[in-house]
Amino acid sequence: MSTPPDGLPVYRILTGPDDAAFCHRVSEALALGYGLHGGPAVTFNGENVVVAQALVWPELP
Repeated sequence: MSTPPDGLPVYRILTGPDDAAFCHRVSEALALGYGLHGGPAVTFNGENVVVAQALVWPELP
């Protein structure tokens, strides 16, 4: 597939609390064909650990 499905962008940043739901969202994007772009960013908002992960659609060969 040369473009992401369902009109998704080629570059995405997923953010959310560091929990199983966030990990599932990243795992679903990887299963669609996205690749990780760098490592996650992690911060603490005073109550929860919040993570962000950039994902990119692979380039055409």
